[in-house]
Amino acid sequence: MPEGPEIRRVADRLAAAAQGKPLTGVWFACPEMQTYQGMLVGEQITAVETRGKAMLTHFSNGLTLYSHNQLYGVWRIVATGEELQTNRVLRVRLATADQTLLLYSASDVQLLNAEGLTSHPFLSKAGPDVLDSQLDSSQVKARLLSASFRRRQLSALLLDQGFLAGLGNYLRVEILWQAALAPQHKAENLSEAQLDALAESLLALPRLSYRTRGQRGKQAFRFNVFHREGKACARCGGNIERTTLSSRPFYWCPRCQQ
Repeated sequence: MPEGPEIRRVADRLAAAAQGKPLTGVWFACPEMQTYQGMLVGEQITAVETRGKAMLTHFSNGLTLYSHNQLYGVWRIVATGEELQTNRVLRVRLATADQTLLLYSASDVQLLNAEGLTSHPFLSKAGPDVLDSQLDSSQVKARLLSASFRRRQLSALLLDQGFLAGLGNYLRVEILWQAALAPQHKAENLSEAQLDALAESLLALPRLSYRTRGQRGKQAFRFNVFHREGKACARCGGNIERTTLSSRPFYWCPRCQQ
């Protein structure tokens, strides 16, 4: 499943393609949403934002398209009038005069007003977004030590979107490796230095991934343990191992993640 950095990059591309342009055509697969198609034609996309792994496409008439890709959803951008050859199921089409946004295979798509955004079951319970520039490590540290999260094992906590939105499995394993922490730790048992290292990694790695994943160079994001079982740890030379935690594959170096 795409994680916060990947969803944010897609949102950036959608905004660059269609934001501020009048919509010339709108189509939804969901019958309950089709009644809104006509009222959206002529409106504009005013912003495309993300809340963790969810995407919010805001329209100039006050409505917002909520979409969550889950495992199989994918957005595509094509020249208006172009058709894609694919076996995927089209869920949403948003056309402008020159570019069209297509959402395929997503299982969670809704059209919301302001009240619906406030009361939405995922959005209302999601924690702060790790890519939110206003969020800092001191706030994350306080969240780690809060009554709601201090007694949770880190391996499960870092997958909980109610703790921090946008984290997923590859970020979970890379953050814990970066902070040199075993997955069984709980925040309440960590030293100040460990808490600081974890809080900083919880923000630094997702943001680095958003900016640089897929790029080359020493400063770009790269996997140190994810999908690297049996290889040598870049930090201590120990053997990277794979196990299963919270029903997800987990990769770590037992030698240096104490």
